[in-house]
Amino acid sequence: MYGKMVPRNHRMVPMCGRLAPLYGKMAPFYGKTASFNGPQASVNCYQAPRSHNPVLGSHNPAPDYRCPVTFAGSTIQGMKHFAWLALLCAGIASAQTQLTIYNQNFATVKESRSFDLKKGDNEVRVTDITAHLEPASVVLRDLKSPDGLQIIEQNYESDPLGEGLLLRKSEGKTLDFEITLPQTGEKKIVRGKLLRSGYVPHVAAYQQYGYQYAMAQYAYANPQGGGQPIVEVDGKVQFGLPGRPIFEALDPNAFLKPTLLWQLWTDRAGKHDVEFSYLTGGMRWEANYNAVAPEKGDNFDLIGWVTLENMSGKDFENASLKLMAGDVARAPQPGVYNDGFAMAIGSSRIAGFNGAPQVTEKAFEEYHLYTLPRATTVLDREVKQVEFIRAVNVPAKRIYVYDGFKMEERYRNWDYNSIRQQPEYGTDCNRKVWAMLEFKNSEAAHLGMPLPKGKVKVYRRDTDGRNEFIGEDAIEHTAKDETVRLYTGNAFDVVGERKQTSFKRDDRGDHWADESFEITLRNHKKEEVEVRVVEHLYRWLNWDITGSTAEYTKTDARSMTFQPKIPADGQVIINYTVHYSW
Repeated sequence: MYGKMVPRNHRMVPMCGRLAPLYGKMAPFYGKTASFNGPQASVNCYQAPRSHNPVLGSHNPAPDYRCPVTFAGSTIQGMKHFAWLALLCAGIASAQTQLTIYNQNFATVKESRSFDLKKGDNEVRVTDITAHLEPASVVLRDLKSPDGLQIIEQNYESDPLGEGLLLRKSEGKTLDFEITLPQTGEKKIVRGKLLRSGYVPHVAAYQQYGYQYAMAQYAYANPQGGGQPIVEVDGKVQFGLPGRPIFEALDPNAFLKPTLLWQLWTDRAGKHDVEFSYLTGGMRWEANYNAVAPEKGDNFDLIGWVTLENMSGKDFENASLKLMAGDVARAPQPGVYNDGFAMAIGSSRIAGFNGAPQVTEKAFEEYHLYTLPRATTVLDREVKQVEFIRAVNVPAKRIYVYDGFKMEERYRNWDYNSIRQQPEYGTDCNRKVWAMLEFKNSEAAHLGMPLPKGKVKVYRRDTDGRNEFIGEDAIEHTAKDETVRLYTGNAFDVVGERKQTSFKRDDRGDHWADESFEITLRNHKKEEVEVRVVEHLYRWLNWDITGSTAEYTKTDARSMTFQPKIPADGQVIINYTVHYSW
């Protein structure tokens, strides 16, 4: 069943088919504990106070806690305290993790686990989860008996152990502080009573409760608002820690990393094979492409990379990996996702390339799902790249586009009436001619797989065999058989010029305006080029071309195009007049 997040002072317990609130302290777990392929042990629920650094934005002590944590006793002793806890928290049968990463900075994790449970209520602690798990998205299902296992209560502890948390729990106690004498460098222990640990803001709730709440939390965390710790040393009170705090050995139930605490109910004792899934932040992927053109001609070879980034706080070893491309709707409330999808409705492969197993693609609802052919390991804080497309000799055409209209900053957001009354509007000239590469994402072009959005780097091979970088552009999600245009830069040897030659307006009678332009294109190359000239008819929606020295095409209600061919070392001049009426 679906697990629900349990806030710290508001527990939700199912009663008669509904969720009833239970206020106050944490409701105790009843029944016996679960065993996880090892000795049985009991776990006491432990409420860890929040600790968060408002500047760093991670679960760390507040800014005044600058010293690292030291525990009394040796490292080996400390490890002994946690050895049995590690056995209890394992609870995982070796099975491949299924991971679906979305290009919107989140992922779906699905794992198979085995729990050895008693009949009735069981207490389970799960620690091998991500640091950005969405508690409301948790799904736990018994594979053999879907209605035979229920989550009675779920607590999510996302603030693992840190210095700020230990100081918070040590308020009112006398601690040892290690200081270093500046004159000799000698270490010295000073004992002090911790009167106040300092306020730690609840950063995780900023989005939930809005801007005003966040500002109040920041104010409380500042020294003036109580953010500094207060320590009494030798009968005197001081603000700030006198040195590095040294703590006693930890409680075995301390949360060393993000943890899910479950109270599970089952109708039978024994081993339960379950499916455990959830949504998590901290993961993303993006597509990157490299297009390499030969020394002559514009056909190119295309190599596509998938770049995976894992900042979730968990390693995923030998995971079955899928990538979802598209704009998946997310509800505006934090932590709520739209997770309903239908069945797959088709599949395809890149055509014309045989060799190593390829990334496969299929339509999935309104999106596209890409499946990597092999299991892969994605470690925490790792960036991994996997090749997902390789196409050879993709037909392409180089095109030149000239848009002579240049918008001055002072004219931005003008309305139609203001534009009609200002003759100088739109007369500034852009002289740059864009160089673009155009191709079709079709099987005939050795492609034909929906291309996820990403950056495309374009190279051309020089006479000495080197690949020289000639431009970069970004593409959006591109469906099969759609045309792709890559802007690679401005042409060096093709120049444009646009100037207004006349403007007349009549606002008293018929409400009309006539405007004329002259467009000059110069080609300094040694071969003929064709340029697409884009003209914007921006003064009004009703317009007619009353005169033109070149053929044109009306592309939409506000623009038209010319496509002149310019001879080598030559030029072309286009004149036209447009009549507006309103």
